[in-house]
Amino acid sequence: MRRVWPLTPRGTGALVLAIACFAVANQLGLVELLYFGLLLLAVVAVSFASLYAVRRTETVSRSLSPDVAVVGRSTSVTVRVAVRTALPTAPGTWRDTLPKGALAPGASSQGAGPASGEFPAIGSGLRGGDRTVEFRYELEALRRGVHWLGPLQLTSADPFGLARRSSLVGDRTRVVVAPAVVELPPLTSFAGDTGGTLHATTNQLGQGSDNLTPRSYLPGDSMRRIHWRASAHRDTLMVRQEEQESTPESSVVFDRGLSRWSPEAMDAPGADPLFELGVSACVSAVARLVQEGYSVEVVDSDGTVLWDPIEGGDSAQVDAMTTHFATVTARLDSDLGRVAQLFTGISTGPIVVITGRLDTAETDALAAVPHHSGLPLLLAVAPQGDALARAEASGWRSAGIGPGVDLRAAWADVAERGVTHALG
Repeated sequence: MRRVWPLTPRGTGALVLAIACFAVANQLGLVELLYFGLLLLAVVAVSFASLYAVRRTETVSRSLSPDVAVVGRSTSVTVRVAVRTALPTAPGTWRDTLPKGALAPGASSQGAGPASGEFPAIGSGLRGGDRTVEFRYELEALRRGVHWLGPLQLTSADPFGLARRSSLVGDRTRVVVAPAVVELPPLTSFAGDTGGTLHATTNQLGQGSDNLTPRSYLPGDSMRRIHWRASAHRDTLMVRQEEQESTPESSVVFDRGLSRWSPEAMDAPGADPLFELGVSACVSAVARLVQEGYSVEVVDSDGTVLWDPIEGGDSAQVDAMTTHFATVTARLDSDLGRVAQLFTGISTGPIVVITGRLDTAETDALAAVPHHSGLPLLLAVAPQGDALARAEASGWRSAGIGPGVDLRAAWADVAERGVTHALG
């Protein structure tokens, strides 16, 4: 904390005047000036005593709304300060300590100001409990990660306005800043033709209500499921085979290999702006697919599970995953071609691959993936040369999502081309 001169301008003037009185009194032999100088020093000393000799305790707590901040959005911070003091205190100021480059004061429609303001006067607490002061301010989250607010700096003056005391009080408060989730356009047309609707698809064993494959009755089976025709034919109770429901599946692959990003992407969350675009695209794609009703698995390019599969429509798990991605960073490199091995021998719904730098060699390594997907989407933050054109030739619906690119428009473009491709 920057040291603050302990005297106010008024107190500094009183000290200078006292010294001047001593000097003049010595030169002119005026005892009255000496007494006046001593009186000024006594007043300044009493001012100091009222601030530092009297014990004062402060307890600070903070709450955030919402609990998890999001990059580019405002978060409301409520600070409560409980003060207990033997003597009344004059008004002062407060200032909360913010992590530079991560959180900044923001404005709100309610008119909340920056992370500082006037601290009111506090009465004596000898006959009562703690006096609680509450104030609010807005924060704008600038950088993904885990950051800390505090401690709180309180500056107060004595009742005469001669001395001031500045102190840091309270513990720091942890603030989680999650990546921004972009509301992507729906895949309604594509979903209707490939089974990715909000309701699960139903596979039945047999055709028609009378032709469902029967099985023997087991204790606990509902009597309403008894297949009377099969029971009469076999002379034993038979029940209709249970319907089997399956949820359409999709995969989001977020490539964290360091060679596709800058070295800063491995140091700390939010250090590489391009990596941040990739993180935002990843959580946005997952949110869109889950909203469409897909069961979504989220993996790294080497197959490492980044989050447990999320069932279609489970928005709570999407929020939890987004919070988890607040601390995701790049990792030591791996071959991007390993993505193809993840889908060997299977056929699935949409596959969304998000990567950083993409050249033709890496595009060729991904060429086998589109054959396993109904909608293969390739999003590259920094495509090189004709890498995207080469990806299109191998079956990918691809787009660059670098700085200045509207992710919504890029997603709508590749998804629509994917619909045309799937229906063509």
